[in-house]
Amino acid sequence: MLDPAAYRLITSVSSGGDRKPSTAFVHLLMVIAALLVSTSFTVGAAITRELEPAILTLIRFVLAAALFGPLVHFRYGLCCSFSLFLRCALISGCLVIFFCCMFLSLRYTSALNTSVIFALVPSISGGYARVLNGERLGRRQLLALFCGMVGVVWVVFRGDPLQLLAMEWNRGDVIFLGGCFAMGLYTPLIKLLHRGESMAVMTFWVLVTGSLWLLVFVGGKLSAVTWSAVPLFAWLGVVYLSIFTTIITFFLTQFAVPSLGPTKVMAYSYLYPGLVLLINLALGHGLPPLRVIPGVLVVLAAMFILQSHRQKDQQ
Repeated sequence: MLDPAAYRLITSVSSGGDRKPSTAFVHLLMVIAALLVSTSFTVGAAITRELEPAILTLIRFVLAAALFGPLVHFRYGLCCSFSLFLRCALISGCLVIFFCCMFLSLRYTSALNTSVIFALVPSISGGYARVLNGERLGRRQLLALFCGMVGVVWVVFRGDPLQLLAMEWNRGDVIFLGGCFAMGLYTPLIKLLHRGESMAVMTFWVLVTGSLWLLVFVGGKLSAVTWSAVPLFAWLGVVYLSIFTTIITFFLTQFAVPSLGPTKVMAYSYLYPGLVLLINLALGHGLPPLRVIPGVLVVLAAMFILQSHRQKDQQ
């Protein structure tokens, strides 16, 4: 069963019928989603060495689909047309590539680095949205995306111009960057492929098709896993990721895209570096070097600029 708080959140958002949600409410939901996603970098870093990245992602998707399925069946039924299945498979393919890259990269880089590199996704997503959705970027949006990229570069290279000139990215940063190019397609594809279905239904079939993609990719490796050797904390981490950073965040993101658009939804990833810093501080991990902080602040400023632009700037 879903956690009661998670169940109430999803059902309250789903129960609006045809009434269009207020913009302020949708923004609030995206702040909640950003907070949840930020915890996934820390949790993922803690458990990624216990299972192969693709297998970990498969378990996460299967468990999330199993937990979310009864809710979707009760409210909407589980019937799925070939069109819906194919559209969800295209969307989930982007997610599968991203999550596999994320867990693999966390073996070589830090949770903070991945959270900051992820701030490149709005820029990538904006380019895809321009081509796929015809979304026009206003001057404020372009300024915000540029500021976000400046902040990303600052943090990744620890504010050291010499490292920037030498392009000394570690292996994990490069792997995660590749995943971000796949993730950039996520929200534009939702906008392009949504045909009026309930977002709860779409979320469920994204999880199912994602599980199938992963099963094809890693099915032969499952028998080689020593399941009894996987520690309890890793299983608890997978359950947490399945419920809070998969079911809820997938649903909230897909719910928000029709109202806010792909670029503004992805802009909430600019909150991740600051939130990861706060999470690490709360866990007693301390703060990064002071010269990194200005880059994080620039990334946060970019998010607020992008979210505060007026709708007419896009027209």
